[in-house]
Amino acid sequence: MHTWMIGLSAGLLVVASLPHWLPTTILALRARIFTGINGEEGIAIPGTLVDAAHFKQVYSHPGANGRSRGAALSDLFWYWLSPGPEMHQEHIENGAKYEEVERTTRRILGISRKAAEELTTRCVSRVLSNQDMRKAKLVRLRDLIMPAWAEFYYELVFGGPCPPVARDLIVGNANDVVTALKCCSLRHMEKRERLTSFLIRKLQAGELPHVLPECLSIRERALYLQGAFFNTAVVQMSEAMVHLLMAIAQHNDVQTRLASNLEDDRYLDRVIAETLRVYPLFGVSHRIASADITVNDGVIIPKNSVLCFNHAEFHSASFQDPDRFDPDRWEKLSLHDESYIPFGVAANRPCPASGLAPVTMRVAAREILKCFALFSSASHIRSIPNRGPCLLISRRSNYNPNLRGARLFRLRLRDRWEDVWRSVLQLILGTYMVWDARRQSLCKHYFEAQQPAGDNSSPPRAESRESVAPRCPHCFFTHVRETPSPKVALQNLSNGRE
Repeated sequence: MHTWMIGLSAGLLVVASLPHWLPTTILALRARIFTGINGEEGIAIPGTLVDAAHFKQVYSHPGANGRSRGAALSDLFWYWLSPGPEMHQEHIENGAKYEEVERTTRRILGISRKAAEELTTRCVSRVLSNQDMRKAKLVRLRDLIMPAWAEFYYELVFGGPCPPVARDLIVGNANDVVTALKCCSLRHMEKRERLTSFLIRKLQAGELPHVLPECLSIRERALYLQGAFFNTAVVQMSEAMVHLLMAIAQHNDVQTRLASNLEDDRYLDRVIAETLRVYPLFGVSHRIASADITVNDGVIIPKNSVLCFNHAEFHSASFQDPDRFDPDRWEKLSLHDESYIPFGVAANRPCPASGLAPVTMRVAAREILKCFALFSSASHIRSIPNRGPCLLISRRSNYNPNLRGARLFRLRLRDRWEDVWRSVLQLILGTYMVWDARRQSLCKHYFEAQQPAGDNSSPPRAESRESVAPRCPHCFFTHVRETPSPKVALQNLSNGRE
């Protein structure tokens, strides 16, 4: 009996400790499995070859302009961004097509600040009007705010109010994309294709106030709109707002100061800047060198190298106590002088919404803080796979602080146990999707099909004996000699972090 009791107690202790060690252990295992499946490709920046001090120099170099062609890593992101990844603005190679698409995007996004603020207010207010303002409510912030951005970008693109059917299609598509990126679910292509079909019908009916690139077919135009506005814009703005609201919910001093003066643009802008610094929307982005790149200290990055830029690591490079969330650090620091590029750099395809995004985030945050106080005890990491669990308490109610404490304790406990099963799920689904992306090779096959027609053709990858080893027939990636293994990049990829 005594031995049985000891065994039972030991078992219970092991089970109780699972949230503290199992998720991190599985995360490390996922990175090792992905490396084993994929091999190694790329130069990690910052890394031993290129440090953080030269990050911007390489990132903005004219030779760091390849997008997808020539990198096996692209197959994975084309897989996640389907359908139509070849029409996704971020993955179109430089040339006349990209220039026309880029001009179109900027023209659609080019509304006045006043119009952007009014549109954001309307969309967020409609979403909040569906919430019960008389009591506390536990929500997932991404689920709460995504419909507002779906309506915002629909009206921006089509010039009229977003009907419920369109909002549901956009949210279904965007949610499926971002959930697959985080390896929390497999792709559901039928959800994505339904939005594509809807957009094709809208274009065929002439229900668009903007002129789209003439070089594109009707389907290509629909895929361009889906990728630029109803994937990237809706997903990234939803993620940005989740990070902002979670940071506010978990820093009571910040929330108190904001709520006491919601018109203080300067402080709110500092909170937004610090949020985007600590939780950058891109974990890793990759570029292909179209020419040799010489770094200041004489280091030469050879042509056709795959550059893996780790934005999260770069955002920590020049700051004291970089892990601490401190909006007041921006009182004395310049956004332009620090290691801080939340929207990219002007010399290398900056985010076309870099001017619009902070304005709309500011308005959305104000509208939510007018109505609710926010509290959260859930984990908050850059990939935020838990979708931002948060307790909203109406500012009109007199909610008992003791009840709030009890609910936050239960939230913390639930979130930790969700991390356990979610980490196992991410390991299984992430490994499968990397294998499936390798099997389908969407990017590779697309460019192979273009070469006979002379469109988007390119010379073969340079594989000199000095720099690049032969491609292993069993590996997804090329093995690059004498360059550091991008372990951080692979770990972020295993979380769907780009």
